[in-house]
Amino acid sequence: MSTPSQDQATGASAPADQPLWRPRPEAAAATRLVAFQAWAAEHHGAPAAPLAPAPDDATAAARYAALHSWSTADLNRFWTAVTEYFDVRFGTAPQAVLADAAMPGARWFPGATLNYAEHALRFGTDPAHAELPAILHLDETTAEPIALSWAELRRQVGSLAAELRALGVRPGDRVGAYLPNIPQAIVALLATASIGAIWTSCAPDFGARSVLDRLQQIEPVVLFAVDGYHYGGKNHDRTEVVAELRRELPTVRAVVHVPLLGSPAPESALNWADLVAADVEPVFEQLPFDHPLWVLYSSGTTGLPKAIVQSQGGILIEHLKQAALQLDLGPRDRFLWYTSTGWMMWNFLVAGLLVGATVVTYDGSPGHPGTGALWEVAARTRTTVLGTSAAYVIASRKAELHPGRDLDLSAVRCIGTTGSPLPPDGFRWIYDEVKPDVWLASVSGGTDVCSCFVGGVPTLPVYLGEIQAPCLGAAVESWDVNGKPHTDEVGELVVTQPIPSMPTGFWNDPDGTRYRDSYFEMFPGTWRHGDWITVTSRGTVVIHGRSDSTLNRQGVRMGSSDIYEVVERLPEIAESLVIGLEEENGGYWMPLFVVLAPGAELDDELRGRIRNVLREQLSPRHVPDEVIAVTGLPHTLTGKRIEVPVKRLLSGTPLDQAVNPGSVDNLEHLRFFERLGRERRA
Repeated sequence: MSTPSQDQATGASAPADQPLWRPRPEAAAATRLVAFQAWAAEHHGAPAAPLAPAPDDATAAARYAALHSWSTADLNRFWTAVTEYFDVRFGTAPQAVLADAAMPGARWFPGATLNYAEHALRFGTDPAHAELPAILHLDETTAEPIALSWAELRRQVGSLAAELRALGVRPGDRVGAYLPNIPQAIVALLATASIGAIWTSCAPDFGARSVLDRLQQIEPVVLFAVDGYHYGGKNHDRTEVVAELRRELPTVRAVVHVPLLGSPAPESALNWADLVAADVEPVFEQLPFDHPLWVLYSSGTTGLPKAIVQSQGGILIEHLKQAALQLDLGPRDRFLWYTSTGWMMWNFLVAGLLVGATVVTYDGSPGHPGTGALWEVAARTRTTVLGTSAAYVIASRKAELHPGRDLDLSAVRCIGTTGSPLPPDGFRWIYDEVKPDVWLASVSGGTDVCSCFVGGVPTLPVYLGEIQAPCLGAAVESWDVNGKPHTDEVGELVVTQPIPSMPTGFWNDPDGTRYRDSYFEMFPGTWRHGDWITVTSRGTVVIHGRSDSTLNRQGVRMGSSDIYEVVERLPEIAESLVIGLEEENGGYWMPLFVVLAPGAELDDELRGRIRNVLREQLSPRHVPDEVIAVTGLPHTLTGKRIEVPVKRLLSGTPLDQAVNPGSVDNLEHLRFFERLGRERRA
């Protein structure tokens, strides 16, 4: 495993064809990825992997490309190697690895039984780990991190699982949670999984309607709920929301009260402390490989959210691969990803436990009391792998923070980013202002697989604005409109081979119609994810944004993220949104909506500068027809810019038909676009 002192920085000012960073050869050779390849070469026919360091970038890239090619061409051997190398404990041995490779419908490890929670807790049985922290927790009110040891985590899960069984919870029952990113949420997830019940969670900043749109679909029998949460220096009471959830979820037989704000339990609710008090060893139900582990929800903005079902075994082996091999996580690490329980990155954060890392949970605002709060959390917890969003990196840059100068981030060896494409300015800022010798692992995947299609590789260099490579086992290609793969051109992100964590289906979609329509309609038998990407000739990947909101002007496709990157460098612009609208007369209207920074004014001078930088840094086609100031922009509940519903509103679609109100953070921001759409059609 690499350490900060072992990495080489070439500087944020490096030429475009030179990396910003590369691992030192000796450090790269000591990664879990290289050790896995050497073992898999000996036991399962993987490409030979010299343990000697690669002499140059080209050799390192060729070695990873060979391993990746094997991992997608020989799925049976690759995934067998993953299960054996990471000692996946099958209660019943599998009859095969992949009984049917068709998409959708791939059947992984038929006949096998196992339990996800057993693997997440097994470091608690090792005397060398039992008293070490499995979880470190902070919120805005805590002075020092609160530690939960591996032994204590295991005990609490055992106690809670026994109580859930006593309440009649059985395999296949659904357990819902209205909890923030706190240790109790992890305990409840693992207790649920140990029984074979199906977990699902919503963050407490979701309103009642948003929660009900999700939980009413799956009919939970137990609900874990807080009385409120801390955020932005304030206490946010949620007792009324919880009361409404209880009224509108008739299948709930028991409510477990987690008193984060100190409120007494509501009538007939059970107290969290009572349920985790016993000294009980957890019992792990041995479940079929494809038994549901949890239900996640799409951030789709029309109709009810898709209720995405993922399996115990599929998530287990995908997360072992992703955490250990792509992020090089292990028992010496402290793993912090800023997230909420309503985003798949929370589920991935728990994957740190699978490889023995200490998981750092933070419940609070990343920008309170100042923009640098998350960097301070990383320093206080001695985090080694820190995950955040592209938006937070850009906000830190705009706030002119100097976390590397002002804080002790010496423990941080890797910074991960996701949520939206990280622009080149974000890459530069991290290397200039955080650490010149840090591994920047920009990643992209989705809730749909609860993992990454493309992401970090600890043996490869980092290039400006580029994701390092497709992940092992992910057969990622960029296809043109005719379904042909190409290189160094923008195309649709497709996956041509199944991945174990792909959904087993959607809840209440018995014939799979909605599932097929979501991913397989454009290219039958091939997963089309909905992102525009470029796969470069050196094997790196650039994400350009969602393909369903792509700009198409004069026959030239453009990614909206390219425009955001340029416009949001201007200090006067806090955020922006660009829409391309086909008009009935054959015309094309491309407005740019901007949220101004405090004190800024959208005058002719600023409009001119916006147009000039887009013309000079991108092309004349990227220059908007109009620049319009707005007070705010709408986002999904997980913070993603909403483009397609805005396009519908500007086309004249009524708001209640263009978007599910429960999926949006601020409906008033959308009403502006609805009014503008009406005015344009009047």
